Amino acid sequence: MGSQGGLGPPGNGGPGEGESGETRKLQEGRAARGKRRKGKGKGKAGAGQGGRGSGAEGKTQPPQAKEAAGLGAEAGERAGLRKVGEGGGSVEDGARRIVRGDEGSAGARKEAKGRYDGKKEEWRVRTGQREDARPARAQGRGCQAWGRLAGTGAAMAAAAEEEAGAREPAGRPAAGPALLRLPEELLLLICSYLDMQALGRLAQVCRWLRRFTNCDLLWRRIARASLNSGFTRLGTDLMASVPVKERVKVSQNWRLGRCREGILLKWKCSQMPWMQLEGDSLYISQANFILAYQFRPDGASLNRRPLGVFAGHDEDVCHFVLANSHIISAGGDGKIGIHKIHSTFTVKYSAHEQEVNCVDCKGGIIVSGSRDRTAKVWPLASGRLGQCLHTIQTEDRVWSIAISPLHSGQLMTHLGGDFPPGAGVLDVMYESPSTLLSCGYDTYVRYWDLRASVRKCVMEWEEPHDSTLYCLQTDGNHLLATGSSYYGVVRLWDRRQRACLHAFPLTSTPLSSPVYCLRFTTRHLYAALSYNLHGLDFQTP
Repeated sequence: MGSQGGLGPPGNGGPGEGESGETRKLQEGRAARGKRRKGKGKGKAGAGQGGRGSGAEGKTQPPQAKEAAGLGAEAGERAGLRKVGEGGGSVEDGARRIVRGDEGSAGARKEAKGRYDGKKEEWRVRTGQREDARPARAQGRGCQAWGRLAGTGAAMAAAAEEEAGAREPAGRPAAGPALLRLPEELLLLICSYLDMQALGRLAQVCRWLRRFTNCDLLWRRIARASLNSGFTRLGTDLMASVPVKERVKVSQNWRLGRCREGILLKWKCSQMPWMQLEGDSLYISQANFILAYQFRPDGASLNRRPLGVFAGHDEDVCHFVLANSHIISAGGDGKIGIHKIHSTFTVKYSAHEQEVNCVDCKGGIIVSGSRDRTAKVWPLASGRLGQCLHTIQTEDRVWSIAISPLHSGQLMTHLGGDFPPGAGVLDVMYESPSTLLSCGYDTYVRYWDLRASVRKCVMEWEEPHDSTLYCLQTDGNHLLATGSSYYGVVRLWDRRQRACLHAFPLTSTPLSSPVYCLRFTTRHLYAALSYNLHGLDFQTP
């Protein structure tokens, strides 16, 4: 109860008043330090009163001493009541605890009761069971705790809602329109006639339909009609690991020309680079070296340190291809180089009298074309490297070459017959055994079908600025990309239309450069110019 009346000299009323003053000072000090030692105070008060009570009961004291002891005990009880009231309990509770004891044996009972109550109050305050133990501070802490709980509750509610939105139901809704009660096979057939916008609206009806409309079967027809969605003209899926719906979304950026441009590599002197893509790696020629770089996970940037460097030519590398874990390169020194990608094995041999402009490799056969007006066939087998199998004499320099998927190894035919002088073909590629594309000095992209005619192409697209076309690339379906000779212009074409779809100039007037080579995936396009390698990101424009 906090009273120490027994410490004052008996016989006057001073001890009670002095004791009350000391209690008040102790309370102020304890409030400033933020520590409440109620049990100890109550134990001390009980001990003081108990000692005085036991003295009163055990010995016969003079009336003055008894009166002083009674005054001291009364003052101690008043101080204890004030202390209980300030500590969060009510005055009535304190009085009730005092009255409960036997008045005749106040000493021992008050001592035991005081110690018990003090310990109980201290335990309650420490364990947080008495929120009103210190009203002002508890109220402040309560407000802060409520603020924290409110913020945490809002975050937890948002997380729960997001998790519930991401978690799809296992079955279709029990109640709903008759459309949802149709068999899935019939519903797939109906939804297969919807266009992209209608499927998107249907996915917003409910979670089950959102899951249902993510089915690849519903998007295959749309993807095959889209640009660069990973499907060939014959319907072959080249990227089966990527959801078709996601590819259709990215294909809209190709159609609308939405992309983010960046420079992946730079070099100080002017180059005529060539490049190839394989998996998550990019191979690019710089002078007489071929460097291999690894893409970062976003695909829009490269690790600056190359994975490998392949050398062997005395002059610049003009062209190279990747085949059977080998790099087959053609150099300005008239030699062909063969490098194993995952080892240090390198072989080079003399192939032509002048620079080798182009090379291709399929089915263990290497074909090279040179400025000396010849094309030669070579084996890739390790025991026969450098042995020429066949020589084809041509009427002009050979700038580009491609092996038919049929692997015939024979000269099949000559394409065209009405080309004007100087209309050289700088790039050619097969789409199928009977169809191929070509571009060159005459500013045209031509589409050839050997089943229809070898004298005249079946489709052609003209470069609108009358620029030489150095390179081309196709997705095997509707998209066609070309690189021009001026200002590093990359053009995208929809082969179902005559006009150019989009143009991206990658250099300004002082640094005008041809696009020597370009490659693209379903998400990115890469273009190699004289001084740098550019990238166009169509996934996150």
